[in-house]
Amino acid sequence: MRILFIIPGSGDSFYCGNCFRDNLQATALRKAGHDVIIMPLYLPLKHKSFHGDTPLFFPATTYYTAQKFFGKRKMPNWIERITGSDRMLEIASSMAGTTSAEGTEEMTLSMITGDDPAFTNYANQLIDWIKSHETPDIIHLSTSLLLGISKFLRNHLTIPVICSLQDEELWIDRLKGNYSDIAWLSIAENSRYISRFITVSEFYRNIVCERIPAIQNVEVIYPGVDREKYAPDIYPEDPVIGFYYHISEPNGLDILANAFVELKNENAVPNLKLKIGGGYTKKDKRFLKKVKKILIPYNEDVEIEYNYDPEGHVRFYHSITAICVPLTFDEGVGLYLCEAFAAGRPAVAPATGSFPEIIGEAGILYYPNNSHSLAAALHKIFSDKSLFSQKSKKAAELSEARYSDLVAAEKLTKLYNSCLQA
Repeated sequence: MRILFIIPGSGDSFYCGNCFRDNLQATALRKAGHDVIIMPLYLPLKHKSFHGDTPLFFPATTYYTAQKFFGKRKMPNWIERITGSDRMLEIASSMAGTTSAEGTEEMTLSMITGDDPAFTNYANQLIDWIKSHETPDIIHLSTSLLLGISKFLRNHLTIPVICSLQDEELWIDRLKGNYSDIAWLSIAENSRYISRFITVSEFYRNIVCERIPAIQNVEVIYPGVDREKYAPDIYPEDPVIGFYYHISEPNGLDILANAFVELKNENAVPNLKLKIGGGYTKKDKRFLKKVKKILIPYNEDVEIEYNYDPEGHVRFYHSITAICVPLTFDEGVGLYLCEAFAAGRPAVAPATGSFPEIIGEAGILYYPNNSHSLAAALHKIFSDKSLFSQKSKKAAELSEARYSDLVAAEKLTKLYNSCLQA
């Protein structure tokens, strides 16, 4: 089967949950023998582990300029060449952040509605590229924030269009003024162009049904990790807490830092270490400075990987004992959990959002989400060897049964085939 994935690029400077979900799906489908083409929007995908197979469409710097300063009209070609240059895109990539919707209201709404001249210009370029190449059997949109494209796809091509849903509210609800309400209404309107919607957890399916009643019959397909790549090995000699995600305030690294210092002050877990990875953007520098200040008393027991390296996932999980990302918001799924489970590493997480569903018996949940409760949970899992062994075993079992790339590819293929038959 030939599958075209249309995805927004994040700039490759930090661990982006949605981007890596797309990576996992594409990799799983390729492993299952399908022909997968990655079409990036906004920013280029540069890393060899997940790169674009087509030209870049809707370049962020050019499209933003058209929306902000040219009344959503097509700009002169010479301005498009300047704003869409590699240098301009490189600057935009270094500033990118997945939770920062400020200033992008017009651009966000344009991509959802697909109504203005600037959008039409780029959408036609995208359609022309598809028509001039071998036609895919299925087109898969990464997010409902791209639903404006679905209208063009269905009007110009007789190809089923699938759309993934995950954490859209984290972006849309941060839009200023009435843009948020308009965005939700527009998603409901353009949902009629989608053959099927899929999401990553029962938790997020409930959110979708509540926020967008027009969207029903949403399929849950959990992320699938290459378990051979992450196969469990021996644990570090000393206990190591691992944080692997975008190093930003909403992801709760400061909560973990304070919990770590509390455990070290009490020497509750002898020789305890903390390892941090996942990358950050310029907007996160102040927060990272705050975290480093908290950790000063125990710097020698802390390791921070400042640069995001997609190929470093396996190395990171094999260098830790348990994963802990104490998010301060409700997330559709934590992909870092699926990766950690594949490596046989259990989780310690707040009992909020999708965590209870995703973790199950493969870790420890705590509440409320503060540093003291987290410290107690970490002490519990590290001080009881029998409990830790039990949770590690459950993590590996859950990975095989639910978060395997083989399981994900099989379910995606079944969904695609049902759309083709319909």
